Amino acid sequence: MKKQKKNKNQWEDHLTRRAKSENYPARSVYKLEEIQNRFRVIKKNDKVLDLGCAPGSWLLYAAKEVKDQGRVFGIDLKQIDIDLPRNVSAIQDDILNLNNSSFLEEIKKFNVVLSDMAPATTGRKDVDALRSFELCKMALKVADDFLIADGNFVCKIFQGNDFNSFQKNVKSKFKSCKIFKPESCRKQSKEIYIIAKGKKGDIKCQDIANGQQ
Repeated sequence: MKKQKKNKNQWEDHLTRRAKSENYPARSVYKLEEIQNRFRVIKKNDKVLDLGCAPGSWLLYAAKEVKDQGRVFGIDLKQIDIDLPRNVSAIQDDILNLNNSSFLEEIKKFNVVLSDMAPATTGRKDVDALRSFELCKMALKVADDFLIADGNFVCKIFQGNDFNSFQKNVKSKFKSCKIFKPESCRKQSKEIYIIAKGKKGDIKCQDIANGQQ
């Protein structure tokens, strides 16, 4: 048992060191990298909204994927203390205040909504799962309001009693809905990701290109 724990810690330490060497503020970047490699949720020139973006690893990775002509916007209750590329903007605020956010003056709809939000854990799995579920409901509401038709949604959720109902809700709104646990997640963690592609709706990608935002 001790040997298994040591190997697990070595793997996590390796990812932390790798993130630092590649100028990412946290190892969580490799979760998004695995998701992107598997599902291709982000495309060149996309406009991406990152919910719970601190400390900024997902912002930096998404910026690399959308290239220079794409845009990445982030929001978090915590301040972002890293230097961001020119095509990335981040604000310190509650996602409930998104309608009043300054960057929505630039873009009304997004191709991708990402949520790596997680509650402050209590150690009680039922309580933590419930708090995660509440954050996921808020993230899905943001996707409802700000994601284009055919857009993609990635959301972290803790496994719990409300998981199946949330997954069913997501499936009703998207053409495809998959469950994925990246290898870079801590093995003891109950977190998994919902990967939803192809939002059902009326506003298409070409509408954004034509200025219909």
